Amino acid sequence: MNREDAWQLVQQNVQAEGLRRHMLSVEAAMAFYADKLQQDAEPWRLAGILHDFDWEIHPSLEAHPAEGAPILRAAGCPEPVVQAILSHNEVGTGVERSEPMDYALLACDEVTGLVIASTLVRPSKDVRDVKLKSLRKRWKEKAFARGVDREEVETATADFSRVCFEGGLELWDHVQNVLGAMQGAAETLGLDGRLAQNTP
Repeated sequence: MNREDAWQLVQQNVQAEGLRRHMLSVEAAMAFYADKLQQDAEPWRLAGILHDFDWEIHPSLEAHPAEGAPILRAAGCPEPVVQAILSHNEVGTGVERSEPMDYALLACDEVTGLVIASTLVRPSKDVRDVKLKSLRKRWKEKAFARGVDREEVETATADFSRVCFEGGLELWDHVQNVLGAMQGAAETLGLDGRLAQNTP
């Protein structure tokens, strides 16, 4: 499976534009960290873009992504990628994180939601206009991007930091890295200001 195959699988199973944007955002963040950790970027990208591919067909934490894993395997998805995707819902799948890619995926997952929500409330609708200080402010507003579990983000980032950075990756450095990765992919994410042009 290559990136094009993965995107076709997403298009077949995910209709919601917001969910597609989330998965593309996680892909961008995973590519950043693969490069930073000198890993092969291709599987890291696949893990990011595919991690929620089955949410619309298995919309419960008990079924997702456990029931999606056979679909991934049948489509030729590499086993380490399948394992990473299974481990991002350890409670539902029983698969524990063990590899750097696993820890990165969980750490990048929820953070993108904060960045996307912060982008969409800006008049420009351009992720390149989002600053870290505004994300820090939004972080404290518990009603903002309510679906972003702050405690899980902190825990997942700490685990990622411990396993891959000897404890040297702080939460806000991580958020800045994810923001930067998403800003670099602004056009792919559709967060390059085009949505502002469609707003009356």
